[in-house]
Amino acid sequence: MSRELFAEIREAQQVGERRVLATVAETRGSTPRKAGALMLLRPDGTFTGTIGGGCGEAEVWQEAMDTMGDGKPRLMTVDLTEPVDGDDKICGGVMDVFLERVSG
Repeated sequence: MSRELFAEIREAQQVGERRVLATVAETRGSTPRKAGALMLLRPDGTFTGTIGGGCGEAEVWQEAMDTMGDGKPRLMTVDLTEPVDGDDKICGGVMDVFLERVSG
């Protein structure tokens, strides 16, 4: 997966298209993915890779769209310890995710 992801970043840089890279920087407790997991987001909201799915990934997606627009890197914390409107936050851990616009 990483090879395709980095090839897409290189292609986007060559043509000036925006991309945002979400990287799991640190985890505590039980999380769906560990440090180093990557997700690359496109301006239309589609993405390649995953940082774990569910509500946590949706939170990261929303912040990534903000980074897409303003270009400001962000470090966000995704808390997967409390169930919210369903059972998809049952991992019991916390992830810190770094968002950066890598092209455009």
